[in-house]
Amino acid sequence: MEDEVFEQIVSVFNALVSWVAAGAMVFGGVVPYIPQYRDIRRTQNAEGFSTYVCLVLLVANILRILFRFGRYFETLLLWQSIIMIGTMLIMLNLCTDVRMATELNTKRRSFIATDSKDEEIRLPKRLFLDFDWNYFWSWSRFMDYVQCVLSFTLVAAYITYLLLDSSLFVETLGFLAVFTEAMLGTPQLYCNFQNKSTEGMSIKMVLMWTSGDTFKTGYFLLTQAPVQFWTCGLLQVFVDIAILFQVYYYSRYPQKPVSHTVSHTTSAKAL
Repeated sequence: MEDEVFEQIVSVFNALVSWVAAGAMVFGGVVPYIPQYRDIRRTQNAEGFSTYVCLVLLVANILRILFRFGRYFETLLLWQSIIMIGTMLIMLNLCTDVRMATELNTKRRSFIATDSKDEEIRLPKRLFLDFDWNYFWSWSRFMDYVQCVLSFTLVAAYITYLLLDSSLFVETLGFLAVFTEAMLGTPQLYCNFQNKSTEGMSIKMVLMWTSGDTFKTGYFLLTQAPVQFWTCGLLQVFVDIAILFQVYYYSRYPQKPVSHTVSHTTSAKAL
């Protein structure tokens, strides 16, 4: 009798651990962006956050979803990708609103050519694609980002459909998906290096990146996920640690004087 009770307790405990681990996998990647989102909303300053982080995660998770059509992996990872795509679009929407509110005199940039009647955002009607590569991913409207993401998704999906029978293509697609995600921290790493400071970047976000990536890599190893997943997970942890070193270095050895009087009217130029 006691053995049956003990087995039931162990079974319930294992189920609970499984649910907690599943929840951490699905929502753990989103949690680090909550403090960054709140900081940007509170300060109306997005200088410390690189929107290229959003680009990296959008590309990585779109490719990961397409990879699943060629090689099955856990449904939890699929939901993780879907939720992450939604989160990155929310972050882009906020950063775009903040940038345009603080840079009223900036020339408007667009992904799709427009001929708006609004004098403030009028753009000359030229080609269908109306962007300058120098201003790529620095457009004036959130809808331009959505259009770019949809265009990339359609093109990538069409290529995947044509080459789905090629095992070499499928494995390459999986590698590109996880390798792109492994490079997640590099835009932030470069942004910090360019600014010679980590001011405006949420340190909580990076700490959560590190703990989440460590957990995720361990999960990949324990569940025997495709080799692309855990090798690139290790690389992602390494990049996170490099950003934490920047936090330490720039706080201990400031590269430029910290100004507390600078207006936020020029604060979003790093995006």
